[in-house]
Amino acid sequence: MLKSSLPTFSPPLWRKVMRQNFVDIEKLMDFLQLQAHDRSQVLKNPRFVLNVPMRLAEKIVKGSLGDPILRQFLPLINEESLADDFALDPVGDAPCKISNKLIHKYEGRVLLIVTSACAMHCRYCFRQFFDYEVQDKSFDEELKIIAGDPSIHEVILSGGDPLSLDTSALSLLLKGIEKIPHVKLIRFHTRFPIGIPERIDDLFLGLLESIHKQIWFVIHSNHPLELDDEVLFALKKVRQLGIPILNQAVLLKGINDDLATQQKLHERLIEGGIIPYYLHQLDKVQGTTHFEVSPLVGMTLIEELKKQLPGYAVPRYVKEVPGQPGKTEIAGV
Repeated sequence: MLKSSLPTFSPPLWRKVMRQNFVDIEKLMDFLQLQAHDRSQVLKNPRFVLNVPMRLAEKIVKGSLGDPILRQFLPLINEESLADDFALDPVGDAPCKISNKLIHKYEGRVLLIVTSACAMHCRYCFRQFFDYEVQDKSFDEELKIIAGDPSIHEVILSGGDPLSLDTSALSLLLKGIEKIPHVKLIRFHTRFPIGIPERIDDLFLGLLESIHKQIWFVIHSNHPLELDDEVLFALKKVRQLGIPILNQAVLLKGINDDLATQQKLHERLIEGGIIPYYLHQLDKVQGTTHFEVSPLVGMTLIEELKKQLPGYAVPRYVKEVPGQPGKTEIAGV
């Protein structure tokens, strides 16, 4: 039999790595060697499905539910505890949608929801109830809206995670944005490199380098254990293209609500050339009451960080209040 002369498609390395993600709770619990008592605390059929990259799972201490990485990703029965002030849309995205994928909340910038897919599912995600457009994969309507509004100077790529898109799809989108003269800035909001740094490959770097508009990268890391040398090396390649990188974190109970962890996180960031940007008060999305930390604790942490770190290493402590023209800073102890 003659072999086909058609070229065979080989997925990029990051796609292959992503296939190793834990999406089965029983397999993850086995991998982590959780005992019967701990297993009884796990929500076996969560509405927001499990998704944990292997490299993060490998960092988790075996046999305990107290690990700060595990607590971010493992669904616990606490998620069934509801409170009146915890909502499906805590940041007010829905009223600000001007198309199925475009949110215009703040002056001069719009947020483009490029995909519902993400490299990992954080249990505190404020967008876990978001009504994503999953049928139409194009951005023609959104680009037309942006092109027709000269007040828009910045496009923020969000999701899900924009790096979940193949580089070819990202290329089409970025080239489309580049054609709009009044857009000066393109911003990525991504957590992808924390779990799968292989995503920052030569093809993606080449795409970034080809874009003439100023790109900004905002990553999301909550704990210093997430920032290993491989992650920081991948992000360094982005910085070497002249792309500034900022970090935003969420203040989470039992994960990073102590001074030692916050100090190590922000020291690790600046050692990697990453600018601390925001420390967010938890967005009160339904099912996340067990993550909430008192703002008084957060303010105290910020004041202590100011004593321990240079000014550029201390993030702004903020919360998002629907209807406000920007993030609301939490200040004063």
